[in-house]
Amino acid sequence: MAKYVYDFTEGNRNLKDLLGGKGANLAEMTNLGLPVPPGFTITTDACRHYLATGVVPDGLEQEVAEHLDALEKQMGRRLGQADDPLLVSVRSGAKFSMPGMMETVLNIGLNDESVHGLAKQAGGNDRFAWDSYRRLIQMFGKTVLGIDGDLFERALDELKGRRQDTDLDAGELQRLVETFKGIVREQTGEDFPTDPRQQMRLAVMAVFDSWNAPRAILYRRQERIPADLGTAVNIVAMVFGNVGDDSGTGVAFTRDPGTGRQGIYGDYLQNAQGEDVVAGIRNTIPLEELERIDKTSYDELLGIMKTLENHYKDLCDIEFTIERGKLWMLQTRVGKRTAAAAFCIATQLVDQGLITLDEAVTRVTGDQLAQLMFPRFDGGADKKRIAKGMNASPGAAVGKAVFSSERAVELSEQGEDVILVRRETNPDDLAGMIAAKGILTSRGGKTSHAAVVARGMGKTCVCGAEELEVSPPERRFTAPGGVVVSEGDVISIDGTSGEVFLGEVPVVDSAVVEYFEGAPPEDELVKAVDRIMRHADSARRLGVRANADTPEDAARARRFGAQGIGLCRTEHMFLGERRQLVEDLVLAATDEERQAALDALEPLQKTDFTQIFQAMDGAPVTIRLIDPPLHEFLPDIVDLSVKVATDSPANRATEKDRRLLAAVKRLHEQNPMLGLRGVRLGLAIPGLFAMQVRAIAQAAKEVPGARPEIMIPLVAAVQELEAVREEAERILAEAGVEALIGTMIEVPRAALTAAQIAEAAEFFSFGTNDLTQMAWGFSRDDVESAFFSRYLDLGIFGVSPFETLDREGVGRLIRIAVEEGRSARPDLHLGICGEHGGDPDSVHFCHEVGLDYVSCSPFRIPVARLEAGRAALTETDSDTR
Repeated sequence: MAKYVYDFTEGNRNLKDLLGGKGANLAEMTNLGLPVPPGFTITTDACRHYLATGVVPDGLEQEVAEHLDALEKQMGRRLGQADDPLLVSVRSGAKFSMPGMMETVLNIGLNDESVHGLAKQAGGNDRFAWDSYRRLIQMFGKTVLGIDGDLFERALDELKGRRQDTDLDAGELQRLVETFKGIVREQTGEDFPTDPRQQMRLAVMAVFDSWNAPRAILYRRQERIPADLGTAVNIVAMVFGNVGDDSGTGVAFTRDPGTGRQGIYGDYLQNAQGEDVVAGIRNTIPLEELERIDKTSYDELLGIMKTLENHYKDLCDIEFTIERGKLWMLQTRVGKRTAAAAFCIATQLVDQGLITLDEAVTRVTGDQLAQLMFPRFDGGADKKRIAKGMNASPGAAVGKAVFSSERAVELSEQGEDVILVRRETNPDDLAGMIAAKGILTSRGGKTSHAAVVARGMGKTCVCGAEELEVSPPERRFTAPGGVVVSEGDVISIDGTSGEVFLGEVPVVDSAVVEYFEGAPPEDELVKAVDRIMRHADSARRLGVRANADTPEDAARARRFGAQGIGLCRTEHMFLGERRQLVEDLVLAATDEERQAALDALEPLQKTDFTQIFQAMDGAPVTIRLIDPPLHEFLPDIVDLSVKVATDSPANRATEKDRRLLAAVKRLHEQNPMLGLRGVRLGLAIPGLFAMQVRAIAQAAKEVPGARPEIMIPLVAAVQELEAVREEAERILAEAGVEALIGTMIEVPRAALTAAQIAEAAEFFSFGTNDLTQMAWGFSRDDVESAFFSRYLDLGIFGVSPFETLDREGVGRLIRIAVEEGRSARPDLHLGICGEHGGDPDSVHFCHEVGLDYVSCSPFRIPVARLEAGRAALTETDSDTR
C-alpha cells in the first residue's frame, strides 16, 4: 500500500520530489538535532492524485489521523483541546521554492472554547489568544473559503485607525473576531467551522488546490517549473511569536542575498507571526538588534546558521520563531539570491573549501550572467534623489510609476516601461511584478514578498522606502519635500543602492560588460565572474561562435570570447543603398544585364568578407550564401501598383517602375518563407552564388590565415547541394583557396535524409529558427502574438519553442540528422546557428547530442560559454554518481 504521510523523523533533504522542499528540509533539520517543532508531511503523490481525480487517495485520511494521534501524544495535548489546545499550521511546500504563491493557514484548532485554553497556556495572555484566533479566521476565510481578503483587511483597518496591530487590546481583538465571523457568515451562508479536525482537513484541501491557483501557474511559467509536480502539505505543531515582547519571528540569511557578502543579514519582528514579516505590513528591525533584545536566542541562531551553511554548503534562507525566549526553526532552504551574489558566493565557498571550482560553475547560470550584463545608472549623470530604501534586488530600472498590478500589465502590453509602486506587494501582484521593469515599496525589508520574488526573477527592487507615502487609491506617492509623483510620471530606481530618483537617469554598460570588452577584473563581482568563466572555458567541449554580419559585430564577438563566426548572413549585406543593385539583378532581361548587376555587387561583397576575415584574425567564418525571401528585396507590390496606376505629374511612374512591377507580379508569392529563397534562389538566378563564392575566395586570398566555410542554405535534397558544390569547388580551386562546404539543416526533409546530404556536405549547421517553423507549421511573424499566450495558459507550451528548443519534436529531427550524418561522414562538423544557440537549456541539449559548437548573437556569447562549461561539468558529475 502506498505511503502518503511521513513524520519529520522519517525524511531527509534528498526526498524533495516526494516531500517538497519545505518538508524535506524540516526533516533534515530534525535529523541534525536542531529545534524544529514536531510534525509530519503529506506527500506530493497525494496532491497529484487529488488534482487528477478530485478526491484524496484511499488511506490518506487514516494515515493523517494516525500521525496526528502520534503528534498529540508527543505534545501531551489534543488538537483544539478546550482547556489545553494543540494548534497546528498547515503549510504548502513544493519541490522548488514558490514564495507566497501557495497557501498557508496558521492556528488551526482554535474555536470559541479553545481560545480560552490558549490564553491559559500563555499565562493568562488574553490578547495573544484573541489575536491568534482573528488570524485563523482571516487566513482560513481567504484561503480555504475563498472570501475576498480585503473585507477582513478593511475591518481591521477601521478598528486600528492609525495604530499598529500590536496596539489593539484583548477586548478589541475579541470584537474583531466576532466581526470576522460575521463576514464569513455573510459571504458563505454558514458559520465559521469550529471542529478542529474539519479545519485541518479543509485547510489541506485548500493547499492542494492552491497548486493550480492563477498566481501559482503564472509563477511556474515565469520560473519554468513543471506543472505536474504538485505540492506537499506540512502539518506542524504551532509555536508562537506573538505572545509578547519576549517572542517574535524572523527571516535570516547566512550571507547577504543581494551581494553575497558574509555577515548577519535578516529581519526580525517582535510580537509577531511569520506572515507579518514576509507580508511587509509592519517594518522590521535588522537581525543584529536581536542580540540586544535576546542575546541567548541570538547566539543560538548564529550557531545554527553556521551549522546549516556548512551542512548545505550554500547560502541558506532560514525562518525562525522565538516563543517566550525559546528558539524554534520553522524552515530552511538554499536561499534565492541575486545574480551578483550567486557568482560571489560560489567563489567564496570554493575559497572556504566547502565546494570545488567544478561545483562553483554549476552553482551559477547563464540567465544570471545575462542579468549582470544589464546596464547600470551613469554615476556622473545629474540625478534628483527623492527617497532611499533597502537595496533588495540590484539593477537599474526606469519607467512610469504605476500603482496597481493591473495597470502595470496594461501599460507593459502597450510597450511602456513601468515601475510598480506599492505599499507592500502580495502574491496577487505577481502579474504586475513580471510586467514591470522594477518594483518599489514603502514597507517591508529584504525578506519581504517583494524582495524575495524580485530576486528570484532578476527584477530590480527597492523595498522599505519609508519616506514615501504611497496612496494607491489616488494613484500617487508623496516624497519628502512635498514631491508628488502621480501615475505616469517617470521615476528611476537603483536596486544596488536603494535610491529612488525623479525622472529618467541615463544608463551605462555594466562592469561585467566592460570586463568582457577587455577591462581588467577589479571589483569582487567581476573577479568572481572572471574566475568562473575561465574554469567554464577550460571544462567545456562545445565551441562557441557568433552570429555576425558586420566587422563591428565580428570584433565585439571576438572580445566576448567567440571562437569564430557560425553564421554570417549575406542577405543583410544587400540592404540599404545596395537594394538598387538587387533590383537591377531581378529586372535583368539578358545574360549581359544580369552579369553586369553581378559584377557591380562582387567587389562590394569582397570588401565585406575581407573586413570580417580581418576582424576574426584566423578564426573560422561560416558564410551563408544569400537566403532571404525574395520579396524582402523588392518594392511592396501594393505601393508599386498604386504608383503605376495613378501615374500623375506629382507621382510620375518611370519605365523602370513598370518593368519592376511586372517582375514583382511574376515573382509574387503567397507564402514567401516557403518560396524562392535559399538554394532555390541560387539555382534560379545563374551566377548569383558563383559571384558570392568568388568574392569569398578573393577576400580569403588577401587576408592571411582566413578560414572561410561556405554554407548553402535551405537544402532539402542532396542534388541541390551537389549542383552548387560543383561550381563552388571549381571557383575555389581556380583561386587556390581552401574552404569547407556544407549546408544549413533547416528543412525537416534535410534532417530526415541527412545520411545522403552528408555525402556532399563537410559540415551541418542547424538553423533552428526555420526548422522550428517548419516542424510546427508556424509562421513565427504571425503566430507569436496571435495565440502563443493562450498556448502557454493551456500548458501546450511550457515555454515558446522559439525561445527554448523543442527537444521532443525539433530536437528529435536534430538527433536523427546528427546520427545519420555522422554515420555517412564520421568527421562531419556539426553546429547550431539559430538563436537557440544562446539559450541555456538549448546549449545543454546541443552538448548532449554531440554538436561541435553553438553560434549566437555577440551579447549571448558569454552565456553560451558558461552554459557549455556547465553542461560538461554536469555530465561529468552525473557520470560519477
